Amino acid sequence: MTPIDPLGAAHGTDRAATLAGKIAIVTGASRGIGRAIALRLAREGGTLVLAARDQKTLTGVADEIAAGGGVATSVAVDLRVPEMPAAVVRSALDAYGAIDIVVNNAGATRRGDFLELSEADWADGFALKFFGAVRLVRAAWPHLKERRGAVLNIIGVGGRTPGAEFTIGGSVNGACLSFTKALADIGIRDGVQVNAINPGFVRTDRLRGWLESAAASHGGDMEAAASEMARRANVVRLGEPDDIASLAAFILSPEARLLQGALVDLDGGQTKTV
Repeated sequence: MTPIDPLGAAHGTDRAATLAGKIAIVTGASRGIGRAIALRLAREGGTLVLAARDQKTLTGVADEIAAGGGVATSVAVDLRVPEMPAAVVRSALDAYGAIDIVVNNAGATRRGDFLELSEADWADGFALKFFGAVRLVRAAWPHLKERRGAVLNIIGVGGRTPGAEFTIGGSVNGACLSFTKALADIGIRDGVQVNAINPGFVRTDRLRGWLESAAASHGGDMEAAASEMARRANVVRLGEPDDIASLAAFILSPEARLLQGALVDLDGGQTKTV
């Protein structure tokens, strides 16, 4: 199935690049949603600064971008370390002299029984996804303000509808949602666009592991397991990383500049609350 493109064109169709001349930092860019967003923004004409912990996989994404005629550099960092978000900003400025876009996508949290999750589990959950994003935006903000740039936070529907097995993730995502709204107010003052996407079930490596486990009860049929997961969640289908990337490209395009402080659920109908 071809992912929906909110700009109105199927993938691969020739049209004007919407992000030509823009320099974009994407965290968690080595795989999954972050990789898809980086590739899409490069196809829209953006110049990419890719950040994640694994240099080998980052290099692979940068090579893909270069093979498609794009420009990218990579920075292997652990954004849980307080000094590293500012180091990513310095790398972007050293390489390209400016920053127009920050996409905060890095971060995963541990699931499990609340009474069995440790202090270290909670601290680690907030260290990357929340504090990593806060520190990166703080370091990049003067440059975003100068260029009337944009921040896009990739968060998750668990921040709206947390569950018993997702106490850390729901809490972290809820904090990220609140941070997005507060930052958007500052963005009105400073001319910086701030929005968020809340993905639902998306076929990343993490979800693939769950599907492989579930497939055992379907004779090893991954698609049957995916259909069953979608049925139980009452969603139209499971998402693909490219679905998130397509929406990200639209939100960051000139056509979407009126969006400010939007928390967009891209979840196939998973979120039922008003």
